[in-house]
Amino acid sequence: MYLLGLIGYPLGHSFSQRYFTEKFTREGIANAQYELFPLPDLSALPQLLSQYPDLRGFNVTIPHKQAIILHLHTLDAAAQRIGAVNTVVVRPSGALHGYNTDYIGFRDALTAWTGAQIARLKEGQALILGTGGSAQAVAYALQQLSIGCRFASRQPNNPQQMGYEALKKPELWEEISLIVNTTPLGMYPNTDTCPPLPVEHLNDRHWVFDLVYNPAETLLLQRAKRQGAHTTNGLDMLYRQAEAAWAIWQREALS
Repeated sequence: MYLLGLIGYPLGHSFSQRYFTEKFTREGIANAQYELFPLPDLSALPQLLSQYPDLRGFNVTIPHKQAIILHLHTLDAAAQRIGAVNTVVVRPSGALHGYNTDYIGFRDALTAWTGAQIARLKEGQALILGTGGSAQAVAYALQQLSIGCRFASRQPNNPQQMGYEALKKPELWEEISLIVNTTPLGMYPNTDTCPPLPVEHLNDRHWVFDLVYNPAETLLLQRAKRQGAHTTNGLDMLYRQAEAAWAIWQREALS
């Protein structure tokens, strides 16, 4: 039996276990199992690996996508450039090798969603809400697509980041074409929360991609849709990054 799983905290919002369980059943993969491992603190990771010696790989979600790097032995080139990991292979020796498939999932989901309209997005800039591991993966994907980006944060700490107060300037929204929420605001069970985005500046020239997929339509997406913006959630990204992770595990851990 190949054991795979997901670490992070909390995990009540995650669809990953259901996705992989249904995938294994649908594709007749009888020797694989996917479990959830809620870890509030990565100091518990060695104990988890000791408790589950059959664990061949795992996904990483909030809040550990950047901190997990300190616990890894090697990093894939893309993960190293992004500075965040969401997929880990456990070698037979016990060594941990980190990858990032979030950028693949986001890049491919964005291009599938926008289609030919992605050319319009390249004429403007993307605004990324948040600065964590997912935000860095999104920025890397946008770089691959030749879309410029800037970050908004509650606590900006470098010149590339803006505070949310700066988003109130109307002229800024003439430059922005894509808004990507990488924060957990709006995620189940806190569905009444929302990034402090001045949605009154949005219109049908704007595309809003919320990485949150549970609920299917966050408060941010509801408000953006009422302004005429194009909206989508992160479910397709989840599926695409999961398939990319599965390909890595098959190649590196399950062969």
